[in-house]
Amino acid sequence: MRLLFTGLASALTLTLAAPGAGAAPQAKAALAVAPHAALKARIDKVVDAAIAEQRLVGAVVLVARDGRLVYHRAAGLADREANRPMTEDAVFRFSSVTKPFVSAALMRLVEQGKIKLDDPVTRYLPDFKPKLADGTTPVITIGQLLDHTAGLTYGLAEAPSHPYHALGVSDGIDLSGISLDENVRRIGQAPLAFAPGSAWRYSVAIDVLGDVMEKAAGKPLPEVVAETVTLPLGLKDTGFLAKTPARLATPYANAQPAPSKITDNQEVPLGPTAVRFAPSRATHPEEFPSGGAGMVGTAGDVLTLLETIRKGGAPILKASTVAEMMKDHTGPQAATQGPGWGFGYGWAVLDDPAVAKTPQAAGTLAWGGVYGHNWFIDKKNGLTVVLMTNTAFEGMNGPVTTQLRDAVYGR
Repeated sequence: MRLLFTGLASALTLTLAAPGAGAAPQAKAALAVAPHAALKARIDKVVDAAIAEQRLVGAVVLVARDGRLVYHRAAGLADREANRPMTEDAVFRFSSVTKPFVSAALMRLVEQGKIKLDDPVTRYLPDFKPKLADGTTPVITIGQLLDHTAGLTYGLAEAPSHPYHALGVSDGIDLSGISLDENVRRIGQAPLAFAPGSAWRYSVAIDVLGDVMEKAAGKPLPEVVAETVTLPLGLKDTGFLAKTPARLATPYANAQPAPSKITDNQEVPLGPTAVRFAPSRATHPEEFPSGGAGMVGTAGDVLTLLETIRKGGAPILKASTVAEMMKDHTGPQAATQGPGWGFGYGWAVLDDPAVAKTPQAAGTLAWGGVYGHNWFIDKKNGLTVVLMTNTAFEGMNGPVTTQLRDAVYGR
């Protein structure tokens, strides 16, 4: 039985010992805790149905309550064609699950005085001067990049006629063949969608921030994230390249009668637009490090980071910094995950559970990723939930996400 729990031991025991460091007594005790039977039955039912109905190929689900792992399961297949079972140490392509890691790294640079949130982006990237439709060049701040109010957008959210496509802007999950500097240069050539600070739109802003971080720190983004986040937390599997490619979960796209395997630079329809995926990007060191979508890692590593945030940030961030990250900086009118949701620094923030029609408490943080992931932190109820799948887009915003949420709350 292969249960390495990479990156998970620290979340289980509420310590930050490096994962895989042997069977420490407290880790043994935590692993021996049996999941609550009723909770297990509810979640198993949700996961089993999603796999039986071929909405998911495989998944890893982790639920922590008050710092104790109360549910953990790998289900389905990591690779359907090879009949390889999903395991809890499977490595996933994070897509936008990357953003909390990079946002935390950015905030550490802020704590170190290397970056200020109210600085203009041009302090670090002098040539980044996108214009409004009227031809004027507004000031864009670091904070506006961080909360997606800078006026940028995502190619995956735009029609083929949009300038991002004409300019060859990468969303950070395809094989682009360009550098980070070049991608940011192309982003800066496109007109802004709105005046910075006047609205919210999910965007490539965190990729631009990655370039800012490289310039401010004087080193590549992967080194910045490693030094400020993953190494201090002992996350050995999380980074911008897969260290053990054999453990990568094979990605699939929802289709009838069963999900289809995703191939390089395949465009998968997402409503009226499409997402251009390239699974092999996870093993291509020449591809630029995408701060918004380029990391890989395990579900356990994600849980460790989220639990670190829930508990207040130590040892990577100050409690006051995390409190600022958990605030809604946009207002619920942004409807970032539907009515009742605003946005903080790295994630959506729940303002009004009644309007959002969710059992989660106000202040809940949540987001996901287009490769098929979804997570949330309900600090008031002591809950952290991670769903990592290899099926787009069911695992990101399909019925399984709300079904899992309701199962956790006993609905």
